[in-house]
Amino acid sequence: MQLPRHIYRMWTRADLRHALKLYAVTDSRWLRGQSLAAAVAEAIVGGATMVQLREKGASTVDLARLARAVAPVCRVANVPLVVDDDIEAVKMSGVDGVHVGQSDATCAEARAILGPDAIVGVSVRTTEEARAAEAAGASYLGVGAVFGTDTKADADAVPLEALADICRAVAIPVVAIGGITAARVPGLAGTGIDGVAVVSALFSAPDIEQAAEELRRAVESALV
Repeated sequence: MQLPRHIYRMWTRADLRHALKLYAVTDSRWLRGQSLAAAVAEAIVGGATMVQLREKGASTVDLARLARAVAPVCRVANVPLVVDDDIEAVKMSGVDGVHVGQSDATCAEARAILGPDAIVGVSVRTTEEARAAEAAGASYLGVGAVFGTDTKADADAVPLEALADICRAVAIPVVAIGGITAARVPGLAGTGIDGVAVVSALFSAPDIEQAAEELRRAVESALV
């Protein structure tokens, strides 16, 4: 039996530019027994404006379950929620969309499956990949790693000049990711990005809400 097609809220490009200011990417390994929904709630209270559920090694069923648990927290705050890579988990949970990499399902596949109103983010490292993703229907781009990161050990840093070139090459929003901390945000000023995506800078912090507040202040100071 075919599942009913989800009807997504239509997030405009302007909506996404705002939502990408402080993009929280989850990693439950840091949470020290706290529930993921509670951690996400703290991040949003502190200033996170978008959430990506990225739980490496989790099955599709587990990702869908986690997404359904986190979704109410995001919806109350009018914060978009996407799932990393797993289109089926998006369909099962009814969240706002998916984020895919260059080795995952293609942007065009995700757009065809999830429809025109879903958010489809794409990881890119070059202007060629950026233009191809935009042409395939990407809602936004994630570029990185812009600094060294423990989250993706095989990710060579993308030079800031290349990040700026990507921002100039496309009309859709762009977010930087990889090794970003509040202290490093000022170094991204002038590149043209719409915001930053963070993992450990939020979810490994002893006080997630305070960490989000510091990151949000840094973003609003440096990138506006």
